[in-house]
Amino acid sequence: MFSGSVHALFAGFVASVASVCAKLTVGANYVTQLCESGLRHTHTGGEATACDWLHLPLRLLCAGLLLTCNTVMWTFFSKALRLCSSSARATVTTTASNFLCSAVLGRLLFGETHDALWWAGISLTLCGLLLLHGSTAQTPPQDHHKDE
Repeated sequence: MFSGSVHALFAGFVASVASVCAKLTVGANYVTQLCESGLRHTHTGGEATACDWLHLPLRLLCAGLLLTCNTVMWTFFSKALRLCSSSARATVTTTASNFLCSAVLGRLLFGETHDALWWAGISLTLCGLLLLHGSTAQTPPQDHHKDE
């Protein structure tokens, strides 16, 4: 069976896929550009290309994928909360996974880059994650009441 950390990592990945779907749904012309590059159509005169009408169903498909990804993400995140030793561990693991996967997907799909301050912030988040995963759960000492 998977551990809580694996569920949290997967929840972060699915959350980053959901953010890509959101960007494709409401983004300026991403879907139209993807359609045109996929179909290799060019605008000729007054003719409408397939992408002029196809972008709306593609955006609706992306919106459906967004809802699906969010549902899957919350399912895995709630399982991670149940299986992890602390809610902080599940939350930080999901957040770090989401940030890193969003950075990779943003770079691959949209050509985005991040400045040094962003990388410093994610590095601090990962250091905190390592501290959380490296610490052991301590049980509070139990008081023994003696009858006098």
